[in-house]
Amino acid sequence: MNMTNHEQRLLSRNIQPTAMRIRILSFMVENKSALGLPDLEETFTHADRTTLYRTLKTFLEHGLVHQINDASGITKYALCSENCTCSYPDDVHVHFYCTSCEQTFCFPHLGIPHYDLPENFIPSHGSFVITGSCPSCSS
Repeated sequence: MNMTNHEQRLLSRNIQPTAMRIRILSFMVENKSALGLPDLEETFTHADRTTLYRTLKTFLEHGLVHQINDASGITKYALCSENCTCSYPDDVHVHFYCTSCEQTFCFPHLGIPHYDLPENFIPSHGSFVITGSCPSCSS
């Protein structure tokens, strides 16, 4: 049996490939911006909301996606790179939220600045979101 790239990607993160997980992963790969649960609900109209949410949660728990809390108020998810461990501060990068089209973009090549926090402040996650207009909306 030949496995697809998506099945291999799921298995590499110890996620059992189901038809829905493969479809959601495929959809996320095709999109250039981060997606939220409402985006999946709009696309997968015959899928149960709970199934979609659990799929995102599984992807997050296994490091296939990372979570973004942008200015939209909707939690969004973006695919992680193959070697991402979602560790702070190594895998924390800049995100851009377009206030016009409400899309969120990842810039993994743009790390966030390192901060020496006061004593006894131990970071585990970080978020750096810039808001403005994306190239499509600013032209």
